[in-house]
Amino acid sequence: MKVISAVIPCYNSEAYMEKAIQSLLSGGDDMEIIIVDDGSSDRTLEIAKQYEAQYPGIIRAVHKENGGHGDAVMTGLSYAEGVYFKVVDSDDWVKESALAEILDTLRELLKQGTAPDMLVANYVYEKVGEAKKKVIQYRSALPRQQVFTWADTGHFHQGQYILMHSVMYRTALLRECGLSLPKHTFYVDNIFVYQPLPSVKSMYYIDVNLYRYFIGRDDQSVTEANMIKRIDQQLRVTKIMIEAHDVWKIKEKRLRNYMIKYLCIMMTISSIYLLKSGTEENLLKKQELWEYLKAYDKKLYNKISRTILGKSSKADSKAGQGVFKIGYEVARKIFKFN
Repeated sequence: MKVISAVIPCYNSEAYMEKAIQSLLSGGDDMEIIIVDDGSSDRTLEIAKQYEAQYPGIIRAVHKENGGHGDAVMTGLSYAEGVYFKVVDSDDWVKESALAEILDTLRELLKQGTAPDMLVANYVYEKVGEAKKKVIQYRSALPRQQVFTWADTGHFHQGQYILMHSVMYRTALLRECGLSLPKHTFYVDNIFVYQPLPSVKSMYYIDVNLYRYFIGRDDQSVTEANMIKRIDQQLRVTKIMIEAHDVWKIKEKRLRNYMIKYLCIMMTISSIYLLKSGTEENLLKKQELWEYLKAYDKKLYNKISRTILGKSSKADSKAGQGVFKIGYEVARKIFKFN
């Protein structure tokens, strides 16, 4: 039995994919590594097949027509045989010692019959040119080294949200909850994390710095220029998340509040990049986004728009927009997100 299936979505990744692969190989036979070549035009598939031949039973190379990051993740999920499912982007990697500790923990929990639906670990921003690395940890929000439920969670601070970098789900849960990621769309990692949340009944937080999130390539989707260029895809993802669940039917209060805060962050991100583009067209899209939320779920609109982030995101005055931009720049320097 494989403990973790790790999928590496690859598109023209020949220059850096091997670091991701090598870091995951440290997990040995407990790992299943699925390298998904998303219609690359370089040596990505060749490299993947070389590793498959060298590590049979651990690495599987899968080729598919180009469908984007989310489609590659879903393809990996369709092949996965491990108990848990982890996504590692081809320009990122994991810390070997942290992976070893997580595998030891999961093996013991599986042996005891207490394996959780979701496992959370810390992640690190590996930002080019930054000597001091920013670590996102969850010590103040989640109990450590024990199985717990949403009722046991604490307050999540800004920048402390659970992202694809920090989460592993039970593979079966992802299939049972009907996870679906759209093709040819960036930023679907938010859907990946958000959509399964109501199905999660048990969790485990292991306080190790597992995932290394690389930031520094000009062609990365999270650069400010690309976020503005692909803003329509960000809007699409935000709307998919809003429509994924009726949050008011979620009985667990802390889960419901967490999901509303997540949606607030998505509205804020969409609004800031629409605003920073400086075009009249995108300012109109910003207004339309908030009108969409109001028409779709007025109660949710009221809840989000009354928060500090919501108020600043909605601001139409130049003064309000100026404060919003300053807040964004401060947050970017603190949290190193692009």
